[in-house]
Amino acid sequence: VQVVESGGGLVQSGGSLRLSCTASGLTFDRYAMTWFRQAPGKEREAVSCINWQGTTYYSDSAKGRFTISRDNAKNTLYLQMNSLIPEDTAMYYCAAGREFVCSNWKTPSDFSNWGQGTQVTVSS
Repeated sequence: VQVVESGGGLVQSGGSLRLSCTASGLTFDRYAMTWFRQAPGKEREAVSCINWQGTTYYSDSAKGRFTISRDNAKNTLYLQMNSLIPEDTAMYYCAAGREFVCSNWKTPSDFSNWGQGTQVTVSS
């Protein structure tokens, strides 16, 4: 399984970015997919998960500002991030979880096959 994240960048507080994650080596539409992030000096934390049917889950910090979605025809996962704040600054990663459901989606140690991530920097 291989994932490649893209779409990060530098944005001002209040701005928006859309991250993409293209996956290969798996039957994409069977898997729950999760976005994580890791800020310098902090542990990796889960941001959002989408299951195979499109049901979505969000961390408290992402709720109301971020939207996760998927395009199974393109094997691609997205994260639309609006109303960005400096605390959102981090490296963002996607990962394939378990088949079908977002169980244990908040536990980074349950995931493998990490990509290189995409850097998001929000200036104040």
